[in-house]
Amino acid sequence: MSSLEKPPVLEASNELLYGLEDRPRPLAALLAALQHLLAIIVPIVTPGLLICQALGVSARDTNLIVSMSLVVSGIATYVQCRRFGPFGAGLLIVQGTSFNFVGPLIAGGALMVKQGAPVEGVMAAIFGVVMAGAFIEMGISRILPFVKRLITPLVTGIVVLMIGLTLIKVGLISMGGGFAAMGNGTFANGENLLLSGTVLAVILLLNRIPLVWMRSCAIVIALVVGYVLAGSLGRLDFSGMHEAPLLQVPVPLHFGFGFSWSLFVPMLVIYLVTSLEAIGDVTATSKVSRQPVEGPLWMQRIKGGVLVNGANSLLAGIFNTFPSSVFAQNNGVIQLTGIASRHIGLWIALMLVLLGLFPAVAGVLQAIPEPVLGGAAMVMFGAVAASGINILAGTTLDRRALLIIAVSLALGLGVSQVPEFLAHMPAALRNVLESGVATGGLCALLLNWFLPETPAQPR
Repeated sequence: MSSLEKPPVLEASNELLYGLEDRPRPLAALLAALQHLLAIIVPIVTPGLLICQALGVSARDTNLIVSMSLVVSGIATYVQCRRFGPFGAGLLIVQGTSFNFVGPLIAGGALMVKQGAPVEGVMAAIFGVVMAGAFIEMGISRILPFVKRLITPLVTGIVVLMIGLTLIKVGLISMGGGFAAMGNGTFANGENLLLSGTVLAVILLLNRIPLVWMRSCAIVIALVVGYVLAGSLGRLDFSGMHEAPLLQVPVPLHFGFGFSWSLFVPMLVIYLVTSLEAIGDVTATSKVSRQPVEGPLWMQRIKGGVLVNGANSLLAGIFNTFPSSVFAQNNGVIQLTGIASRHIGLWIALMLVLLGLFPAVAGVLQAIPEPVLGGAAMVMFGAVAASGINILAGTTLDRRALLIIAVSLALGLGVSQVPEFLAHMPAALRNVLESGVATGGLCALLLNWFLPETPAQPR
């Protein structure tokens, strides 16, 4: 969902109604904040819902995790916009739960559950890994020029494409009803396909409408349609809302503290790539906000943005939710509204925190049946893969690059589809390579270093 490394070409011909430091009137600020909220709320809560459903987390704990996703996203958005010392970009930036980590966390967590680990222990290990990886990203923010030389757009594009391709399997399982449906024999039955297919069809239909605001809200509208349809079929489950307290007080380390090396190594690769995503997204926001996209001020902003990416993921792990990253969606809303004032971010942050502190909100979202969520998730996951393709399209696809892409994708996808290939490897190595994203990413990184670039031919 991010622009990643090479920011998209954004039209900058129209003047802004409100610049970076302008303070819109309360009504204008509220309306602009609501449009940002509609664009981001589904991507913020979807990763937590999918991971919890896949791992069999209880309804009450799922409610806590989704609520904290909203609260932590609100805090990160506030810091990004307000800026405190080196923390934050000082732009109208929205930060929320990242899709990049969904696939590896589901795969690694499901394996631990299959091996007999209790769900609470698995979640403790996941959040311990989230916290440990956050320090990697905070460190990267201090050495960005070096990291950009090591992890080129070619490597980034391969990893993001791998993330998207592995997520598509997760999306398809959700469309069919999820792992629970696989267990009770209802997977991909007519009702589940009706729900997921309706959501997918509504998203596609709304994207044919020439109204920009309608297209930007297509996923939210489609989920509402799917929600109503699920209600008419008796498929809404509000048990998570009934079991939740009236007010959700943030509880640090609710699941305790754990760690898993088999989860950490894939996460390490993704934290590296997520850092580079933030560079592209902050640059894109600078461009639409009529701010510099090079020079010391720009570098200060991307360092601050990446630093908050990591610091907020640390906060997310402490308060029982998943890593976050800068979102690209808000750039489209800035263009749509003509409002680039970073003071709007304070309104967005307040809305997210308030929504997260009242578990009834998370309960309503948690009641969404997995096929309904899967119909929307499939589009979002496909967008991640398309983002990787877009990055690769911006590189020189010569013989060397095509060889790196071919070998990295082949090994990464091959291991994810045939994990038995690793059966006779040492346990430590097997734990690292079991994630297709880690295998493909490490392969791309090593080949990019090992294979010399073809020198430019003189004209």
